[in-house]
Amino acid sequence: MMMKSDAPRLLKLGYDLDAWNGYGAKIPITSDISPKTNSHILICGMSGSGKSYYENTLFSKLVITEPHGEFHFADYKGEDSFAYLRGCPRYYPYKNTLQALDAVYARLNARQSGEDESCYPITLIWDEYMANVLSLVNEDKKSAAVVMNKVSELLLLGRSLSVRLITTMQRPDSIAFPAGSRLNYGIVVALGAAIKSIYEMLMPDFMEQVKCRVFGQGEGIVLLQGSQLRFVKVGTVQDSERMRQICVKALS
Repeated sequence: MMMKSDAPRLLKLGYDLDAWNGYGAKIPITSDISPKTNSHILICGMSGSGKSYYENTLFSKLVITEPHGEFHFADYKGEDSFAYLRGCPRYYPYKNTLQALDAVYARLNARQSGEDESCYPITLIWDEYMANVLSLVNEDKKSAAVVMNKVSELLLLGRSLSVRLITTMQRPDSIAFPAGSRLNYGIVVALGAAIKSIYEMLMPDFMEQVKCRVFGQGEGIVLLQGSQLRFVKVGTVQDSERMRQICVKALS
């Protein structure tokens, strides 16, 4: 049986926005993603916010941070931003996204029951989760409820079993997160010129700090463990081909 390590695993989420704009200084914003912390990640932002670019860069950084991890990528919209992943064994486009959920959910149950004694990190990245769920609700509400309940279990139980969920969407409406499960994200990122209601949903205690801020593409807010607010700047990838190779290998 593999033993869990309590040593910090620092994932770089971006750079301090004020230091970048005010002094040209690249000061990293990092978060511990070791099993002792809640490392579920919610990324939101309206169209044109730089969300997909950020998702690609974060994916590659996560793989570098956890080289022995297992990764699954559910891509509901099948955007061109992730076209390079097509053909990878653990890439699940459009209607196949639920296969990714079922695969990771089965691993969660196996670890919970003791059948699976491994503890290396398993990560499910689900692009446009909200749009996917709303489509399911329109097709079959009962089936959609089953999906959302599985997601809730991943969010509630995943940390102790080294299973992580990363979801991206435009608006994190509560309809897709039963029983308040939206509160179980340890890392929340809101990029671009987000509308006020997004801040009210995700960080109501910090409205005074964010209400006068204006963010451009690739800029926004990071909330860590519900208590630490940072303003973030997404850096530019210097070697896009290497980034893509890292992600492809992780899904193969």
